[in-house]
Amino acid sequence: MNSLNLRKATPADTPTILHFIRQLADYERLSHEVTATEADLQRTLFGPDPSAEVVLAEWDGTPAGFALYFRNYSTFLAKPGIYLEDLFVLPELRGKGIGKKLLQYLAHTAVERGYGRFEWSVLDWNTPAIEFYRSIGAEPMDEWTVQRVTGEALKKLAAPIASK
Repeated sequence: MNSLNLRKATPADTPTILHFIRQLADYERLSHEVTATEADLQRTLFGPDPSAEVVLAEWDGTPAGFALYFRNYSTFLAKPGIYLEDLFVLPELRGKGIGKKLLQYLAHTAVERGYGRFEWSVLDWNTPAIEFYRSIGAEPMDEWTVQRVTGEALKKLAAPIASK
């Protein structure tokens, strides 16, 4: 009998988290963007001011996937929410309900904490994920386009304030 266990990650799980991040980046064809290290994750996930939380999925006692999420805020609702940054399940374990259980865990966390929403982004070419998300009741935010500033563009944008 196969068993699934979900649990909050601990500092000892850092190598596993980084491994899953790298596998997700491979799947998304974004490996070239991964600069995270174990030390970075230790500091930002388990340091004095954690930036995000991680729940690990274990299938028969072996790491099977993870969800990394953080609190955001809706001014319209005047409530915090959960933003799912990463969801990953090992390819050989997909179709066993692990991803759905991770999403249910986060939905439960949002409800339990009194949050107003739970949201995430998905690459527009990832049809299996999009179909899965529709099957659980997720709605596309088609009128919205994600914007991002990173690297040199971020430094350039910050420069006028930083020089004061």
